[in-house]
Amino acid sequence: MSSPRSGNPSLAQRIARVLPALTPSHRQIADWVLAHPLHAATMPIDELAATVGVSVATANRFARALEFEGYAQFRAALVLGFETTLAPVEKLRSKLERSATVGEVCAGVLADIQQNIAATRQALDAQACERAVEAILRARRVYVVGFGASSWLAGLLQRGLDAYHENVHALPTVEGASFAAKVLARAQAADLLVAIAFPRYLADTVRLARLAHERGMTVLALTDRVTSPLAPLADVSLYADVDSHYFAASEASALPLIEALCSAVAHRAKGSVHAATQLAESVLPWLHDGERGNTRAGTQRAAPPARGQRTATRRATPRTISRTSK
Repeated sequence: MSSPRSGNPSLAQRIARVLPALTPSHRQIADWVLAHPLHAATMPIDELAATVGVSVATANRFARALEFEGYAQFRAALVLGFETTLAPVEKLRSKLERSATVGEVCAGVLADIQQNIAATRQALDAQACERAVEAILRARRVYVVGFGASSWLAGLLQRGLDAYHENVHALPTVEGASFAAKVLARAQAADLLVAIAFPRYLADTVRLARLAHERGMTVLALTDRVTSPLAPLADVSLYADVDSHYFAASEASALPLIEALCSAVAHRAKGSVHAATQLAESVLPWLHDGERGNTRAGTQRAAPPARGQRTATRRATPRTISRTSK
């Protein structure tokens, strides 16, 4: 199946055109494929045949009935409409076809993350970084949005910026995108939206970025490439290489970009040392004893004596003074 955008018929159109000539078994396959196109696109021919309950030969004849050369071309046409969605599935399938120990998998993933970080650093746009930091520091309010796996990244960004900007708000909540939309409806042009989206890009994040853009807000995008749906909506974009063989994107590869941005804000912000000191003091009572052992030891050394000791001390003091005065 070629893409409908190229003027070629879609899968549904192909099936509709040949439907009267299809055998009962072929119709059975057609019904299942139309109901589960994404699932069918991931299946080799033997798996599809077993799932539908037909022979492999019947599945091959079904593909030829739709005017494909064979099942491989039929499946390739299905995949064509879901390139971004199916990319992680195909990469995972390829990985699983090669034997590897658990240790080799762990080492390989860490190596992939290291390569992603190196690629992100190499492609880093210094001017874009400057503009991003300036946009954060001059904004009246900073709103951070990201859904799915990016909701965790949004929370970490909010946490990292909070000490250096008095109005930073993470929009992902249990209410979902509707809450974020209500908040942005009250936002002003002096506010900033930081939108985070990596493959697979969630539509809610893109819609909210478009809403902020239309309201005249500055939009900062943290995403993976210039073809990301966030890029055309953003005033400035920072990109992270997040390739993964096992997942849609590597959040571990996106996190260094967020930490780097927060560090740059801390470096540029006025009073950052004072802010860091205040933060350290505020969390001190909540730290584990081992993390504040010197403070506790000092407090214990300076602690007042027990009740009986206080009485004895008070009684002894005048006598000592009296003897001294004599």
